[in-house]
Amino acid sequence: MTFPTFTSSQTDPRARGKEFGTHLRKQVAANLAGYTDLFRVAGAGDAQVRAWGERALEASAAWAPSLAEEIAGIAAGAGVEPWQVAVINARTEILAAIDMVGHGECSTSVVLPEDGPPRTVQTWDWHDHLRDAPVLWEYEQTSGRVVRTFTEAGTLAKIGVTTAGLGVHFNILRHDSDHAGLGVPVHLIARRILDEASTVEEAVDLARSARVSASTVITVVTESGAASIEISPAGVAAVPPGPDGVLLHCNHFLDAGLAAGERHATERPGTYDRMRHLEDNVEGLSGAELNGRALTMLSHAPEGAPVCAHPDLSQPINQRWETVATIGLDLPAGRLRAHRGGPCQVTEATWQTF
Repeated sequence: MTFPTFTSSQTDPRARGKEFGTHLRKQVAANLAGYTDLFRVAGAGDAQVRAWGERALEASAAWAPSLAEEIAGIAAGAGVEPWQVAVINARTEILAAIDMVGHGECSTSVVLPEDGPPRTVQTWDWHDHLRDAPVLWEYEQTSGRVVRTFTEAGTLAKIGVTTAGLGVHFNILRHDSDHAGLGVPVHLIARRILDEASTVEEAVDLARSARVSASTVITVVTESGAASIEISPAGVAAVPPGPDGVLLHCNHFLDAGLAAGERHATERPGTYDRMRHLEDNVEGLSGAELNGRALTMLSHAPEGAPVCAHPDLSQPINQRWETVATIGLDLPAGRLRAHRGGPCQVTEATWQTF
């Protein structure tokens, strides 16, 4: 199975959003329903979620007016309210406000070889009842830059790559400074990086310009460098690759200053097991072939680190995770390759090039 794809024909933000929302109307509605169910199970009432969505929309409009216009366009096309599309984009912030915890999540590997382009791979873990949310979306900026992103229906961006030679990976984090005063959604930060940045330094500057209420790490990769940009209300830090050109990230802070407020240390200790698995398998993660890198990620619990996750159906939906996708970036081509599912299901034939 492959992920649905959509290529925008519009460059005006509102028109592009409306076209996207119209084409993916059913997927946007299903994604909104899935998150509504998740928030309810986690303890948030509908009125509170609406208030958070409205705050997120206000913060988005102040920081990136064109992206707020695009959200409004998606809402018009999908037949929902703008605050509801803002809820989808701000799901990380809402989950932080609810203070929901769990044991799933993502693992990212970037290797900068001495010769050749960056070699990247990540697993994207999420709640299994939202496994049909992802889409692959291509759109063109008025500048001529083409962006291709693996995202969720209604969300402006997530993991992606551009024809300007920059790509991003995406992992969630938790920090003591996370709070319920909804700020700029971190998914919009990823979107502006894909739209506007050409260097790691430009990406860091964009991240630092946003007032956020939740934490995440956006790993930015270019032909000449990389950094994991750790974002939290307490500040932003850029973690560079090691001297060997290896940059690994799971779901805990690596910057010493921000790590003092780390939440995963007690809530999701599996993130450290996954990091050790990656560190022990750098040679395989450095391989030229994406299929080999993905297979190197393969590890199941309880025997090993749960890099490849499968849901425990005995648990409520807010405590069930699976590896929904395995993704690598091809920077020279400006394309990404996505596999639907975890590394244990990867074969050469299952990759979708977009």
